[in-house]
Amino acid sequence: MFDLIVKGGTLPDGRVADIGIRGDRIAAVEALPDGVEAGAVIEAAGDLVSPPFVDPHFHMDATLSYGQPRINASGTLLEGIALWGELREQASVEAMVERALAYCDWAVSEGLLAIRSHVDTTPDHLNTVTALLEVREKVRDYIDLQLVAFPQDGLYRAPNGRENLIRALDRGVDVVGGIPHFERTMEEGSRSVRDLATLAAERGLPIDLHCDETDDPLSRHVETLTHEVRRLGLQGRAAGSHLTSMHSMDNYYVSKLLPLVAEAGLAAIPNPLINIVLQGRHDTFPKRRGLTRVKEMQAHGITVGWGQDCVRDPWYSLGTADMLDVAFMGLHVAQMTHPDEMRRCFDMVTVQNARILGLRDYGLAPGCTASLVVLDAGDPVEAIRLRPARLAVVSKGRIVARSPRGDAGLTLPGRPKAIRRRHPTG
Repeated sequence: MFDLIVKGGTLPDGRVADIGIRGDRIAAVEALPDGVEAGAVIEAAGDLVSPPFVDPHFHMDATLSYGQPRINASGTLLEGIALWGELREQASVEAMVERALAYCDWAVSEGLLAIRSHVDTTPDHLNTVTALLEVREKVRDYIDLQLVAFPQDGLYRAPNGRENLIRALDRGVDVVGGIPHFERTMEEGSRSVRDLATLAAERGLPIDLHCDETDDPLSRHVETLTHEVRRLGLQGRAAGSHLTSMHSMDNYYVSKLLPLVAEAGLAAIPNPLINIVLQGRHDTFPKRRGLTRVKEMQAHGITVGWGQDCVRDPWYSLGTADMLDVAFMGLHVAQMTHPDEMRRCFDMVTVQNARILGLRDYGLAPGCTASLVVLDAGDPVEAIRLRPARLAVVSKGRIVARSPRGDAGLTLPGRPKAIRRRHPTG
């Protein structure tokens, strides 16, 4: 007897299997015999069944605030930071909670069930932290939400920046964050990396820094981060987000840097939708797009995951909470068009991101948490190509979202028929 059976789904590795669920755990992944009892059945019938999507980099305190207090006219990172600095003083805790919960609802409908969100710890009132801690509690039954203490205006550059970050950690924020390239000097940026890494080690917490999110090829704080990760034993729980300066770095220096990143076990989180919009704004032509060296890092065995970063906020006017949109853009900008590379892009928004977040019991195997997504696609590459309907989303053993197929009914003269978006052989 199962509480739920997902019948006849195609797994990301191509196997076709039934998935039997008891409580909040996967109990069986095999061809179940006919007549097995279940409280509910989802007929996958060859549809792709995936573990849930995971976003390792987001800003939930700012999400869905586009146009407040006004539009980012220049489209630059710095104007976005300035606008957010105004908004965080105006927005109430209730407003931030409401926007964040609306985003979480949207995320669930897309099968996005684990999110790491940076939360700004700059203001003394810490309303941002208060709001996101409330949201984490409200969604805990269906979304795994990790919070990063993020000093948006700089650990040292902002008044009380370090003190407020520590206050946020003391209140239960999960991860140590930072932004070394935004400190006043390169030396202060390096010192902030050492300080933050020490805090993470002392508290037994992960560390995830906005690192070198700039077009400046001399912004090299990731080198300091790799050293501190090795020195303090933070391997496997440290990440560098963005790393856009690597796009512009000298190739010889990068040939030295990538082995250091790999040696440190540092994960990388590029955010393709945002990086290619914000970077290169000071260029004429040729114009840089700022995405870090994804394939080169993967060739060194570095864990790389795609992040969403922003949805309709001071930095980005679009966004859908669909991690397949992120993978689709990343595939194009990183030129990952070989079939193996395209499948890897799907892994980057599922299993690789789960590894970065340190999610326990993630996957489609007996004993794993019973969270999964049924997509109107036949395989991972088709899923990226179509960004299809999520036919069913299951979180911790419960069906939390359903959606109809994205078929179209044609009424052409003499040719009435239903057209599926999937490939005719899919």
